[in-house]
Amino acid sequence: MRVQGVSFIILIVLVFCILGGVVFSIARKISVEMSESAVSNLAESLDLIQGTVEVILSKEAEFQKLMAEEIADMDDPERSIQSYSREGTIIMISMIPAGKKEGFSNTGGIFTAEELDFSSGRTVDGLPVSGSYLNHLGTWAYTMKCPVVRDGREIATLYVEYIYDSFEETLPNRFYNEQATIYMMDAHSERFVLKPKGAGERDAGHLDLDDFYWANRILEPEIQEQVADGIQAGQDLMFYHDIRDREALVYMWAVNDGAVYLAGYVPIDAIQQESKAVNQNIFAVVIVMLVAFMSCCGLYFFNARQQEKIRAEQETIRAEQEKEREIHNAQLVEALKAAQIASKSKTTFLSNMSHDIRTPMNAILGFTTLLAKDADNPVKVREYTKKITSSGQHLLSLINDVLDVSKIESGKVVLTMAEFNLNDMVSSVDAIIRPAAKAKGQDLQVSVTGIKHERFIGDETRLDQILINLLSNAVKYTQEGGHLYFRMIGLDQRTSQYEHIQIEVEDDGYGMAPEYLEVLFDAFTRAENSTTNKVQGTGLGMAITKNIVELMGGTIDVLSEVGRGSLFTVDLELRIPDSEVDEHFWKKNGVSRLLVVDDDADICKNIQMLMEDTGVSVDTSLSGEGAVRIVQDACGHGDYYDVILLDWQMPGMDGLEAAKQIRGIIPDHIPIFFLTAYDWDEIEDEALDIGIDGFLAKPFFVSAFKEKLVEIQTEHIGGLPDLDEAEAHALEGRHFLVAEDNEINAEILEELLDVEGATCEIAENGQAAVERFSKAEQGEFDAIFMDVQMPVMNGYEATKKIRAMDREDADSIPIIAMTANAFAEDVKDAIDAGMTAHIAKPVDMGLLKKTVNLYLLKKGT
Repeated sequence: MRVQGVSFIILIVLVFCILGGVVFSIARKISVEMSESAVSNLAESLDLIQGTVEVILSKEAEFQKLMAEEIADMDDPERSIQSYSREGTIIMISMIPAGKKEGFSNTGGIFTAEELDFSSGRTVDGLPVSGSYLNHLGTWAYTMKCPVVRDGREIATLYVEYIYDSFEETLPNRFYNEQATIYMMDAHSERFVLKPKGAGERDAGHLDLDDFYWANRILEPEIQEQVADGIQAGQDLMFYHDIRDREALVYMWAVNDGAVYLAGYVPIDAIQQESKAVNQNIFAVVIVMLVAFMSCCGLYFFNARQQEKIRAEQETIRAEQEKEREIHNAQLVEALKAAQIASKSKTTFLSNMSHDIRTPMNAILGFTTLLAKDADNPVKVREYTKKITSSGQHLLSLINDVLDVSKIESGKVVLTMAEFNLNDMVSSVDAIIRPAAKAKGQDLQVSVTGIKHERFIGDETRLDQILINLLSNAVKYTQEGGHLYFRMIGLDQRTSQYEHIQIEVEDDGYGMAPEYLEVLFDAFTRAENSTTNKVQGTGLGMAITKNIVELMGGTIDVLSEVGRGSLFTVDLELRIPDSEVDEHFWKKNGVSRLLVVDDDADICKNIQMLMEDTGVSVDTSLSGEGAVRIVQDACGHGDYYDVILLDWQMPGMDGLEAAKQIRGIIPDHIPIFFLTAYDWDEIEDEALDIGIDGFLAKPFFVSAFKEKLVEIQTEHIGGLPDLDEAEAHALEGRHFLVAEDNEINAEILEELLDVEGATCEIAENGQAAVERFSKAEQGEFDAIFMDVQMPVMNGYEATKKIRAMDREDADSIPIIAMTANAFAEDVKDAIDAGMTAHIAKPVDMGLLKKTVNLYLLKKGT
């Protein structure tokens, strides 16, 4: 019986193997045939889209010819054209009479065709088509021109501007279930002129074909050369390539004889989706058949096993018992493994923190011992205290990182939303990072492009933290003499209430291995190799950064290669405040014409965009020689520029020589500013000698420009007081009430104030501080320094009771929180309780002086 059963089983296995081989062969053949069919369908779809686009172009050309015929019969074509209002795909209609270089348009201004490029020779139904360009609305457009013929004689040329956005409706909304990308590219400039929504995932950073290559790692020279030749010849192209670790079919489909291309890619698995579905159905049918076959076999064995029922039941009982023991043993093994992993994680954490905390603590204790030994040597005392302070700051940063991660993981972090200035934020981050980069001989380049607003609503402190984490890592993990790039790029807005911003931090440093990129944003991870293992830190920075970015509703991505550097990309949306623009500032300050001189055309265009709504006319020049000619021509007509912005380093005639020649042409009262991304200390004296009025740091901000104009006018009136000098003596002669329950902290603060020439009175808790202030004479204390966590009464309650007192100075006396509670929500709680300002422990005397000086000046004392 058993021999027969074994033979039967062997036969079943053999049948299953044969059936499986047949099914696999059929499924593979179907998959290949359907893939080939899918590729053919893709080509047909692209041909259909191509045909649709060409029909639209043909209809536009036909409409323009009819328009030209109607205009030829009109007595007053100018009036008819100027009465045309923009609608649909047509943005602007213009006409230049025969024999003239200037004409008119429906926008009301003078029209010239000098900036339109018809050199490609492309036509639609015989009408020449210009190259693509950004029109005055910031939208990609093209122009077709058509002769206006009356009685067999050409009397004018009709120019009609169309926008590429009109083609968005012709592109499919769900191209391969939104897994494919499809762009429209101008073949002459290779710029992407249309990136429609709803056609699959796409990187908004794809601006042109080179960027498309870089973002999708299509870096093979032979492929790029093949594509370039195909575009030059106006051919349709299709090739396979890995796109973001997915095999894909990349296509370049010519439209209108290659004037425009449909570009993008389709993942192979999306193409094969239908064949997979067919294969799944085949396998389902086979499985059903196998189940039926197995059921029959089961009935056969069931009948045979009836004869040995007692033996089978006993064997079953023993098998179940053995299985239960195996399950129980497996559960014990899993529990042991989980306990070992938890123990290892705990040990790793403690080891990391023990090492990182003991390192600065060892320095602090060691130099404290040396300080006691060499107390009579002022030079060594200063050296030791400087190193103790440095180690203490490092220890504080470690503690802050650990607390930050703890609060983030517990969900206690909240964003403090307030209005802030983008210029101030970029400048402050630059001021923090640039000295560190300069110390390593690194070149830090900062650029802001395409951002239409300067004021936003958000958590500026957390944004600073993101930028400083990314940039400080770039400085740390880039060799001396390396290059760093900090870019803020304005993307297409999804809504009018939010500015869509992409932040890029790039370096050409050590880079990261692929296996490390997988754990980059995990806590307590750091790239370890012979080059980077001396960099200090807990490995928490990127984990904190990612959590903050996601808390703000954004995303962060990274591309990196060992030995070539890293690129971090943060995508955020920041709310635009509902504030009115100071429209009268420029008139009040006599600024109506501005000349911008820079060899970078993108910088000139960005400044023009930012100044669009100010009412100031902006002219540009890409060279020093050209700027001198423009100024000479303007002065010759008595039409002077009110301000001149001049780049320092330009090819040919540099900024210094150009400024020298321009200053010899224009009146002395017209200001000239150097606009530069470099440290201007080395040319400051020479620049001032030739009449430069000041320096503006790149990137350009309207607010910084306005501040510079106000600063120049203030200097002409008589200058500002020296606030640094006031801050240096802000504490001198002052008397403070200090609420502090820790005797050592109180003693340290008392000594620090004594060094600055100030005195204080210590109250051991909040209740004592309230009672002492209630008994004090009017003006006896200049301010109150208030700890938060104290026995009897905490700092918040004490502040509320002081503010509620029936005294004239109860509302006005500055109450400054001086506490170890240093998070953003702690600052908010302090302000909500009625405190004037917040200073985190350990106390920074420079910050304390600035704060006291600020609020005592406001108070008028």
